[in-house]
Amino acid sequence: MNNGSTQNYSGLLSRILPILRCPTCRSHLKASDGGVACGGCGRVFPSIGNVFRFVEPSNYANSFGFQWTHFAKTQLDDAESVQSELDFRERTGLTPEDLAGKLVLDVGCGMGRFADIATRWGAFVVGVDLSRAAEVAAQNLKDREAVFFQADVFALPFAPESFDYIYSIGVLHHTPDCERAFKVLPALLKPGGTIAIWLYSGYNKWYRMSDIYRHATSRMNTRLLLGLCQISRPLYHVHRVLARVPVVGSPISGALRFLLPTNQSPYPTRRVLNTFDWYSPKYQSKHTYEEVFRWFEDCGLGCLCVIKQPVSVRGTRPRRENQGFSVSLEAEGVSQAEK
Repeated sequence: MNNGSTQNYSGLLSRILPILRCPTCRSHLKASDGGVACGGCGRVFPSIGNVFRFVEPSNYANSFGFQWTHFAKTQLDDAESVQSELDFRERTGLTPEDLAGKLVLDVGCGMGRFADIATRWGAFVVGVDLSRAAEVAAQNLKDREAVFFQADVFALPFAPESFDYIYSIGVLHHTPDCERAFKVLPALLKPGGTIAIWLYSGYNKWYRMSDIYRHATSRMNTRLLLGLCQISRPLYHVHRVLARVPVVGSPISGALRFLLPTNQSPYPTRRVLNTFDWYSPKYQSKHTYEEVFRWFEDCGLGCLCVIKQPVSVRGTRPRRENQGFSVSLEAEGVSQAEK
């Protein structure tokens, strides 16, 4: 690491140090040689590769570490595609005006595709991922206002009421208990802060066969599974050909999609990535608006808002003078688009 990078990293650490807490005893953390240390129980949490480590390197999210190391830059926006920004807007409803100058928590940051958007919009982002994908995010956004942690959502190292905004896009349903994972987060919001989540939809049952396959694929060697997911490249063209066949083409394509679900992105590498992302995780739950609204309401969140892509919900923690105000619902053009 060069001297400039070291100084920038130290500056980022100094800005977030006041909100860091030991996940074991909840005492304040202080800077130490090569990481942070607990002033209470004395535990030391190292910083390796510009990522603070609060968990063991190997865990149930290993497949995501492999995935985002292999596809380190595939989903970063560039001159050819702004799909990540579009997804961010359609799954959170947030805008540059919302995030500019704010402290934002990205739960399940992966390789940093959404932290890239938030920092470009002027936010200071704290990214958390259970897997080693946090290393990739730190490298991808090394010149941004962002700092990254490898940590468990069930034991986050942050003080209550720390963040202006929290978002988690396509992540909480990959934990052992999605509801419990969500309910950890609202306490980390400042009064008046906003949280937005996007989860896999439980309405459309197109994924039934893939869930059956996942009993095997989630246990498979990741490199072998990645090789099998290459089938998504030619299958995309098979479906396009079938779409032009009168009468029988559409039913055959539909049956094939049901029996062997694969991603249909027009970009070959993204097709493989998204197909692997679907078949590899150990945990993968699906949810409805009814249950997610209940989670938000259980946590005392108000101003509930349905965003464009199911299942996306945004809510706000009441300001102290407004504790207990009634929940409202503002629809924002819900579609039936899937991931």
